[in-house]
Amino acid sequence: MFRTIQRPSPIATANLIVAVVLSGFLGGCGTTGGFGGFGGGSTQTAAPEPGTGPEIPSTIRADEIVGRWGLAAYHKPEDRARTEAAAKGQCKQPYVIGQGTTGGVIMHLPDEATPQELRLKGSQSGKNYIGPAGPAGGEKDREIVSFDGRVLQTRFIDPDANSRYGTMVYVRCAPRA
Repeated sequence: MFRTIQRPSPIATANLIVAVVLSGFLGGCGTTGGFGGFGGGSTQTAAPEPGTGPEIPSTIRADEIVGRWGLAAYHKPEDRARTEAAAKGQCKQPYVIGQGTTGGVIMHLPDEATPQELRLKGSQSGKNYIGPAGPAGGEKDREIVSFDGRVLQTRFIDPDANSRYGTMVYVRCAPRA
């Protein structure tokens, strides 16, 4: 009925001690004084999360893409020219990018029936994105691949949406004002 209790190995004991000490250090991050603050009494501030810094403006303004667009998409780069011609032919039933009330544009997110206001966002890498508020390059964003005022190409950041929709080609239906 009695169980024999085995002593833990020296390695297991050392691992446990290291884990306890490290948890004390990590648990004290951002606190003042005491063991976690190393008795200094100063407040430690956590580093900001990536993408939560100041918002970088897009190099493309919302009013530059507001309007009526023919829309088509491709998956293979060699289909770009044919897709651009197909998009131009869609101007009979244009995709309308509207002006948002807070400076954004009204467009659809992938798999959403109702369009909503999205923001144009820049990034430190120089890329531009269209998406909901939040850091540039988020999962619901689309990257602006190219834009010359007449043709806009975008691709979704989300790999699933990108594999289904491909590179979207918007061709302006009316001449630029």
